[in-house]
Amino acid sequence: MNNRTRTNRTKDQDSTAGGSLVGERYEVEVGPVAHGGHCIARHEGRVLFVRHTLPGERVIAQVTEGGEDSRFLRADAVEVVRASNDRVEAPCPFSGPGRCGGCDWQHAAPGAQRRLKVAVISEQLDRLAGLSPADAGWDGTVEPAPGDKVAKGQVPAWRTRVQYTVDAEGRAGLRRHRSHEVEPVDHCLIAAPGVSELGIESREWPGVAAVEAISATGSSDRQVIVTPAPGERLPIVELDRPVSVMRVDEQGGVHRVHGRGFVRERAIGRTWRVGSGGFWQVHPQAAEILVGAVLDGLKPRKGETALDLYCGVGLFAGALRERLGDRGAVLAIESNKRAVEDARHNLDDLDRVRIELGKVEQVLPRTGISETDLIVLDPPRAGVGKPTVRHLASLGPRRIAYVACDPAALARDLSYFAAEGYRPVSLRAFDLFPMTHHVECVAILEPVREGSA
Repeated sequence: MNNRTRTNRTKDQDSTAGGSLVGERYEVEVGPVAHGGHCIARHEGRVLFVRHTLPGERVIAQVTEGGEDSRFLRADAVEVVRASNDRVEAPCPFSGPGRCGGCDWQHAAPGAQRRLKVAVISEQLDRLAGLSPADAGWDGTVEPAPGDKVAKGQVPAWRTRVQYTVDAEGRAGLRRHRSHEVEPVDHCLIAAPGVSELGIESREWPGVAAVEAISATGSSDRQVIVTPAPGERLPIVELDRPVSVMRVDEQGGVHRVHGRGFVRERAIGRTWRVGSGGFWQVHPQAAEILVGAVLDGLKPRKGETALDLYCGVGLFAGALRERLGDRGAVLAIESNKRAVEDARHNLDDLDRVRIELGKVEQVLPRTGISETDLIVLDPPRAGVGKPTVRHLASLGPRRIAYVACDPAALARDLSYFAAEGYRPVSLRAFDLFPMTHHVECVAILEPVREGSA
């Protein structure tokens, strides 16, 4: 069989520097999963990153990005010649090649999705940190949140924050993969019930560029953050449930239109104020799960001191402070001004908690702290970085908890910690983003003792 088929290519595509291959179709054998929601295939020596496929399949891959001079090509599997046993019909009607880019694994059975994430974490640990699962203290599983372990063809509705983009006709939708184009939707299957009940998708949004819908966990608070199109005024917002409304101005500032300027989240027995721009985990059970994993790993002792870095609205700082007793103390650092305001409000009833505004790498050296017992890290997707790792190791903590939303960044930082004498003693992975390639990890690190391997 000829393993190359051509599609019609436009004049513009052919005139791209290096000769565009967009639209070309190749029949390929699909290899292992790669970080980012795609699998690796090869054609005539060139690497293809192919979405909408699974390892072991044979598919027709249509190129979506790249040309003759590209190091690799991006492609979609537009036809399945030989399917994997893990393949299911995508439950979402808006999923598939050229459609919504929000979910990567709608076509994979739930258990298979977690196995794919296991493979990605394992590969990143090995390639970037030189660690096997056993070296990292990991049992090699990705744990689903309670209630998320669903049957084939079912989708857990978990996403409590959904960012809709509005097209030129005023229809709300989600962006297509690596594109500014909008896929209009009438229902997002992974949206939490509190988001779906607002009816964002069923109304028109003239003069609006984007709408973010937020459904708090543990309270009835609902909020929409509306971004008008350039030069347009904010329309009257009437939705199917009571909701607070915020507006984003042309400089990116967020202003209250009516209702509260924040939502109240509930976790670990406390209520947390989270304003616009403040970070909160998207999965309704994530806060409880991650706090539990961090505390189990750190095993805080009465009277110890702790750092909560990239602290958001104070979740880990609050959990730690309640475990450290009357003589314990926590210093938390966060760069987002609104989040710091919320953290100070949320932890106002706890003494010996200090919250500083600024970047960790700038603020921490100015504090004068020369030692600490415990550290919690929950950095942005890019990770911590070598200079900050070096500083943290110099403080001599007995244990470090690293909460990571990107396994590649985690693995890189683990290699930096290894150079400073710290190694992971346990790692847990949680499937807090079902149907997507994202995964959350919690690694616990300790100093390497003399004589240990």
